[in-house]
Amino acid sequence: MKFGGEKTKTIIGNRTTIREFVSINRGTNALGKTEIGQDCLLMAYTHVAHDCILGNNVIMANMATLGGHVEIGDWVSLGGGVLVHQFCRVGAHAFIGGGFRAVQDVPPFILAAGEPLSFGGTNKIGLKRRGFSMEQRKIIKNSYQLFFRSELNRKEALQKIESEIEPSQYKDQILEFIRSSERGII
Repeated sequence: MKFGGEKTKTIIGNRTTIREFVSINRGTNALGKTEIGQDCLLMAYTHVAHDCILGNNVIMANMATLGGHVEIGDWVSLGGGVLVHQFCRVGAHAFIGGGFRAVQDVPPFILAAGEPLSFGGTNKIGLKRRGFSMEQRKIIKNSYQLFFRSELNRKEALQKIESEIEPSQYKDQILEFIRSSERGII
């Protein structure tokens, strides 16, 4: 409905596998492109709507569907039948369990499942497979324990993460993702 015949692109990275009956919509004037990174796997019947940006090494299992303007970070896995609402973001190394829907942003490094979609812990198996050290995984886990499991409100939790969790690029990535969310966090 947004596309008006303008000149736009679809960019697909090297070594990306696109299986049967996948649909990928090119960009619109809003962004001008839809982009899929390198080494991705889009299984049968997946859908990538207009103006989506997918990082590298993304896996979309059968029938996973992205609304327009969705941003997917590197190493994200979407289980079968996952629906991601337009304008949502899914952070790097996140895993969304099959059959669930994301209507808000899903932070990096976590497992998300349930209805409504919620934090199910860190993606410890995926992180371990990708070479994250025990110390790095602990920083991620402790950050999310404060954010999702404490009785603190969002502002207090972010302040406590900032002051109590040791310096790390992963802590910084978590804080930046949450602070920049426009749709809210699951």
